[in-house]
Amino acid sequence: MSVFDLPSFDDHESVHVFDDAVTGMRAIIAVHSTHRGPAAGGCRYWHYADSEAALVDALRLSRGMSYKNALADLPVGGGKAVLVKRETWPKTEAYLEAFGRAVDSLGGRYITAEDIGMSDEDMAAIARQTKFVSGLPVDSSQAGGNPGPYTADGVFVGMRAAVRHKLGREGFKGVHVAIQGLGSVGRVLAELLAADGAKLTVADIDEGRAARLAGELRASVVSTEDILFTDADVVAPCALGAVLNEESIPRLNCAVIAGAANNQLQTPADGERLAEREILYAPDYVVNAGGIINVMAEYLGDGNADAVRARIAKIEGRTQKIFERADAEDLPTNEVADQMAREAIGRA
Repeated sequence: MSVFDLPSFDDHESVHVFDDAVTGMRAIIAVHSTHRGPAAGGCRYWHYADSEAALVDALRLSRGMSYKNALADLPVGGGKAVLVKRETWPKTEAYLEAFGRAVDSLGGRYITAEDIGMSDEDMAAIARQTKFVSGLPVDSSQAGGNPGPYTADGVFVGMRAAVRHKLGREGFKGVHVAIQGLGSVGRVLAELLAADGAKLTVADIDEGRAARLAGELRASVVSTEDILFTDADVVAPCALGAVLNEESIPRLNCAVIAGAANNQLQTPADGERLAEREILYAPDYVVNAGGIINVMAEYLGDGNADAVRARIAKIEGRTQKIFERADAEDLPTNEVADQMAREAIGRA
């Protein structure tokens, strides 16, 4: 099947494939839009079932970055890279430098940063070969570095807007939140929620990590197969995407979906399915924009950590406006957010 025939292809400006025979580095960089500026988005290091799965992920994620960056009012477009994890080719410094050269070959049309499977130390290795990279190790007072905690901050305030809108409650005291995935974002989100009085149920593919965090935060632990279907006020997907679909949505037992994972809806129609069940969905690319807000402030030299936190705080009001417009127009929240994003990138 041609890339143009894939349902995930959305008039992307360009798609680039790289294969480095020396290091085994294989990457796909998808540039969705440069309407607002260079395409910005992280690089994901992941094992894919096949090359088409990797391509589809790059296409979906890059479009999501265009929408995320537009609604966050950042002067950048949207792109994404996926690095294909292969057991016989480990992620060495030479591997990362090869990816850096791939990024550099695009001449600044794409700016990379950290995503799943990558670290700020990895970004430092990539930066030896290109200046078009952000998320580098920094002092705690500066913008940049690991985007995970900043992403968690945005999800926290976006979720707070959803809880207020759907449940009529201020804050999280006594609110039951089920979190799927306890990586660099989910763990921090759990800590923020616990500090605000939430009741937590957690799950992670690393059962030991889930058990340790649950002990620290007095949370309950369930399996990764059951977490989405926990009887809770809020379910927060913070792992991989496409978890909300025709099969899973009828089994949900929550009032709100608000999490950090990208592309939580398997298809746009799943937003309608959630609306039909009267489950309020906080569009993922709206509430999880804290990370890209942080790394773009670093890349552009636009403010310190305090300035970044002030910008992330605006996610709460932005999310609330989407809920209000969805109610007024009787539309699913994902359709409203998509329309607003398309307007912002000139694709209305």
